Amino acid sequence: MESKHWLLILPILLPLFTAAISVVFWGKRRLQRLLSVAGALAHFVAAIFLWLATLDGTVLVTPLSNWAPPYGIVLVADQLGATMTLLGAMMGLAVVIYSLRAIDARREAFGYHPLLHVLLMGVCGAFLTGDLFNLYVWFEVMLLASFVLLALGGERPQLEGAIKYVALNLIASTLFLSATGLLYGLVGTLNFADLAVKLRDVPQPEIVTALSMLFLVAFGLKAGVFPLFFWLPASYHTPPSAIAALFAGLLTKVGVYVLIRTFSLVFVSDPHFTNTVLLWIGVLTMLFGVLGAVAQNDMRRILSFHIVSQIGYMIFGLALFTPLALAGAIFYVVHHIIVKTNLFLVAGVVRYLQGTSALAETGGLFRKKPVLAALFAVPALSLAGIPPLSGFFAKLAIVRAGLESEAWIATGIAVFVGLLTMFSMTKIWNEVFWKATPEDANAYAKYAVEKPMPRAMTLPILALALCTVSIGFGVGPLWNYSQRAATQILDPTIYVRAVLGDESAAKLADSIEREKLAKREAAR
Repeated sequence: MESKHWLLILPILLPLFTAAISVVFWGKRRLQRLLSVAGALAHFVAAIFLWLATLDGTVLVTPLSNWAPPYGIVLVADQLGATMTLLGAMMGLAVVIYSLRAIDARREAFGYHPLLHVLLMGVCGAFLTGDLFNLYVWFEVMLLASFVLLALGGERPQLEGAIKYVALNLIASTLFLSATGLLYGLVGTLNFADLAVKLRDVPQPEIVTALSMLFLVAFGLKAGVFPLFFWLPASYHTPPSAIAALFAGLLTKVGVYVLIRTFSLVFVSDPHFTNTVLLWIGVLTMLFGVLGAVAQNDMRRILSFHIVSQIGYMIFGLALFTPLALAGAIFYVVHHIIVKTNLFLVAGVVRYLQGTSALAETGGLFRKKPVLAALFAVPALSLAGIPPLSGFFAKLAIVRAGLESEAWIATGIAVFVGLLTMFSMTKIWNEVFWKATPEDANAYAKYAVEKPMPRAMTLPILALALCTVSIGFGVGPLWNYSQRAATQILDPTIYVRAVLGDESAAKLADSIEREKLAKREAAR
C-alpha cells in the first residue's frame, strides 16, 4: 500500500489501537494515562502529515477492499476533510493532557481513556469516509462513546443530560438510516461521488429535494441547529469540563461538516429551495442560541448556548453558497473549534478553583489569577468577534458575504447576535473575574481560589490561546487556505474525478453545464 494511503488510515487506526491497548491494561492507571498521551500525540502527528499531503489541492483516496469505488468502502480526504481531521486530533491531544489533572481516578478506572480515543476514532472516521452508510456507522461509534463519557461518574445531572442526549440522537440516527435506505432504493448507490453524478439524472428532482430535507433534520439534530438544539444546552454542561470541551469543540462540528459536504456535493437538485431553508435555519439558530446564553447565569450553560449560536453562522455561510461565504464558513469552523474547546477548558479551571460555575457564587479571579483572566479573555473576545483575533475575521467574512448576496435581514441579525455575544462574554468577565469573591460564597470557594493552577490544565489552554492569537495576527495564510478549500467544494468534479475517474467527472461536468443552460433559458 502506498504511503499516502496510510495517511488516510492512520487517523482512524491509531485511536483504535490506543483504545485497544488501554483496555488490555485496564487496571493500570498510570500506564493508561501514558498510553493515552502517547496515542494522542501520534494521532496528531499523523493528522499533520495528512493535512500536508492535501495542502496543494490533492484529493487522497484509499479503497479499503478489493472492490473499487463506488462499490467498496473508500476513504477520501480533500482540504476540508484533512483540516477537520487535524483539528480533531489537535483538540484530542489538548483534552488528553488536560485530563491528566481534570479527570478523577474513579472515572479513569471505568474506562475514560479508551472511550476518549474511541470517540476520536469516530470523529476522524466521519471526516474521512466517502459514503453515507459508513458515515452512519461512524456517527453510531461517536454516539456510543459520547453517551458513556457523558454518563461516566453516575451523577444525577449527568444521567439526566445523557438520557436527553442519547434519546434525541437515536431519533436522528433512525431518520438518517431511513433516509439512507430510501436514497439507496432511488439510485442504488451511497458513495458520495457516485451520488453526485446519479442524483442529477433523477427524472423527478422533487423526490431528491424531499430526501434532502430528511437528511437535513437528521444532520441538524446532530449539529444542534434550530429548532432541534434543545438537547445540547441540557446535556453539555453536566459532564466534567474535559469531556464537555471535546463535545463542544468537535461533536457538533461533525454535523456541520456533513451538512457542508452533502449540500454542496450530493443534494443540489433544487439549490434555491435548500439554500433558503438553510439560510433561515442558520439565522434562527444564531438568534435563539444567543438569547438563551443571555438568559443564563451559569458559565458552562452560557457557553453551551453559544455553541448553538455560533453554529448558526456556519450554516449561514453554507446557505449563501458563494466562494466568499463558503471560505468564511470554513474559516469560522476552524476558529470556533479552537475557541470553544478553550473556553470550556477555562470553565473547568474556574470550577476547580471555586467549586462552582454559577456566576453568583464566583468572583475575585482577576486579582487572584490574572493569568487565568488573560487566558479567558483571548477566546472570549475572539468568540465575540473583537479584532484582531480570529473571530473578527471569521465574522467579517460571513457578514461581507451576506451583504454581497443582499441578504440584508439575515446579515443584520448576524451583527446583532455578535453584540449579544459580546454582552454575555462581558457578563462572565464581570461575575467570575472582575467582582470580588462574594461574602456568602462557600468556604471551599474562598479557600480554593488560593490554590495554584495545575500545569496540565493550564498548558493546553495557553497553547489554544496562542493558536487563536496566531490566526488573528497571521490571518492571511489560513484565509488563503480556506479560499482554496471553498474552491474545491464549489467544483464537485474535483472530488468525483479523484474517487471515480475522468469519465464520471466528465459526465458530471456535462450535467452541470446542461443545468446552467436550462437556467439561462428559463431566465429569458
